Amino acid sequence: MENEEMEKKTEHLMQLVRDRQYRQLKKELAEMNEVDIASFLEELEPEKMVVVFRMLPKELASDVFAQLEIDKQQQIITSITDNELADIVNDLFVDDAVDMLEELPATIVKRVLRNSDPDQRKLINQFLNYPEDSAGSVMTAEYVALKKDMTVREAFEYIRKNGFDKETIYTCYVTDATRKLEGVVTVKDLLMAPYSQKVGEIMDTNVIKAATTEDQENVALMFSDYNLLSMPVVDTEDRLVGIITVDDVMDVMEEEVTEDIEKMAAILPSEKPYLKTSVFVLARNRIPWLLILMFSSIVTGNILASYESAFQAIPLLVTFVPMLMDTGGNSGSQASTMIIRGMAIGEIEVSDILKVIWKEVRVGILCGATLAAANFVRLMVQYPGHTMICLTVVLSVFFTVIIAKSIGCTLPILAKAIHLDPALIASPMLTTVVDATSLTIYFAFASHILSLAA
Repeated sequence: MENEEMEKKTEHLMQLVRDRQYRQLKKELAEMNEVDIASFLEELEPEKMVVVFRMLPKELASDVFAQLEIDKQQQIITSITDNELADIVNDLFVDDAVDMLEELPATIVKRVLRNSDPDQRKLINQFLNYPEDSAGSVMTAEYVALKKDMTVREAFEYIRKNGFDKETIYTCYVTDATRKLEGVVTVKDLLMAPYSQKVGEIMDTNVIKAATTEDQENVALMFSDYNLLSMPVVDTEDRLVGIITVDDVMDVMEEEVTEDIEKMAAILPSEKPYLKTSVFVLARNRIPWLLILMFSSIVTGNILASYESAFQAIPLLVTFVPMLMDTGGNSGSQASTMIIRGMAIGEIEVSDILKVIWKEVRVGILCGATLAAANFVRLMVQYPGHTMICLTVVLSVFFTVIIAKSIGCTLPILAKAIHLDPALIASPMLTTVVDATSLTIYFAFASHILSLAA
């Protein structure tokens, strides 16, 4: 729904709750999308949310439950009966159930598993054993598996019979008797083929697949590169154990981007939304990097202290320090942001480091020359008669931009080469390195051009 329309609808539903017109409320909720229902439930007080949730039809309740935030799911689980819980859990897709259980307290997890069907419980436990952030941890076991000796007619009959509770039926996977993946076929392929043709004759044997231990970020890149709607996941023996669908990949992408942004801002990643994270947790996530950066600024302070005599001789020099440090930091951040993005989407590899440096050096020359020229005009107007000081500043700006861009593009690649997260280098470490470098360049030019002693 559009935001304005959704706000009006939510207010209308709220009024029905306040007036206790539950029959009308149930009727209107049954006609809504599960995402919109979940959004409405999250606006209610906990007690009323549970009451309204229990009104939902059984087949709709599990879909709505999967869309709720984890704290709302916990409130519902603790408020409903074992029979109601069993209906919800057994109707959830396995990946949704696993996502929920990974966040819930141990006592609630035990209750959920106790009320699950044996087959569902076995699948959930299997998925929970996969490494965190792996393909196995985000896949689902609800897929359609065909045999290559089936005819197209038999394939359609199988899909109609077994596809109702599957995550997707558009893409079907072909396996042998031991579940080894042999090919992939789409419903479009089946529709365009004669009913008598064998699935093995029309399936594509060149299957893009992932191992259960594959990093979820790499899986997301494969979805992007190959424009996939789903991807099979296989074990070490190439047996099909699940699939990953595009909606799960979108969640992974959002999670990875959020994590990178937090790291680039010198914050330890948090799995909870901002408004649902306590003040103490937010502070705990920020303090370590703040301490590191605070003490790393000692390097910059030592450089300034070593040129104290230069400030005493020409006090005007100190007024240009903030501009130089900001320019260097911004230049380095521009380069590092582009490189981190390039590596994240697979455009840049560690082996491209020399190409990247050469390109950023040329970009730095153009940017540095432009900034230096603009600064020279400004300084000559603002400080007439101080030509040598103006020359010192513009030369420092020119070389600071070049070196900052070179450092900004190099650090993330080097971090990846030694298996560190490039986002960790982007802002926290880069700022300290570039600040120290820009000051060193500045005072080196000041010492030579203005004949100052350090």
